Amino acid sequence: MIVCPNCSHPNPEGATQCEACFTPLPIATSCPNCGAAVQTDATFCGQCGFNLKSSADLGGNIPDPSPLMNLVPDVPELVTPDPLLAVEPVSRVAEVLPEPDSFSASEPMTAPVLPLPLPNTVTTSSNKTQLQVQMASLLHTPTGTTIELPNLTVIHIGKPNDQIPPDIDISGFPESEIASRVHADLRVEAGIYYLEDMGSSNGTYVNHNPLLPGNRCRLRPGDRISLGKGDKLTFLFQLS
Repeated sequence: MIVCPNCSHPNPEGATQCEACFTPLPIATSCPNCGAAVQTDATFCGQCGFNLKSSADLGGNIPDPSPLMNLVPDVPELVTPDPLLAVEPVSRVAEVLPEPDSFSASEPMTAPVLPLPLPNTVTTSSNKTQLQVQMASLLHTPTGTTIELPNLTVIHIGKPNDQIPPDIDISGFPESEIASRVHADLRVEAGIYYLEDMGSSNGTYVNHNPLLPGNRCRLRPGDRISLGKGDKLTFLFQLS
């Protein structure tokens, strides 16, 4: 997905101009490490964190792993072990069973009686294992305020506006004037959280590294998120 830097409209991969405002879109390329789509002027891959600038300075030469793949270790031939238990022949089983004429016709054959389960072996609803749901939150470091993230696939971070109402309103925090009304989005895919800048005026930073618009960054517990420059409006990403 390529986000328009002018109107924040999400466009499909491979698009050259915005479907909504027809603004030329940034050119995307593939990360040489994981293959994820990144912009050509991006410094780091938003998927795996690979340093794209160092790869470009070296001329894009990445070691070829094929020689290592061709090294096949010598594996000794498997030896079939001897059986641990000797298999009894079928004739031995027949010797143990009594002859058919040894049964008395006057004695009826009864089925074995199985023991009944004890009352304390019944599984009740209180004994069932409860599944633990992983909860994500943002900790505002200057005030110690914890914000529980809502159960949404896309979480908008910003201040009240007429375009995209924020799911997390940061207008009440100190230094919130440096943040844009439509600042950043948190996207949840398969339980993994990704942060994406939505073209904010003062930028978004993860662990003091700038996040370019259109590039998303995978968040891990303890990552430091700064909305705007100067590390003034800062949150810690947490999982519990």
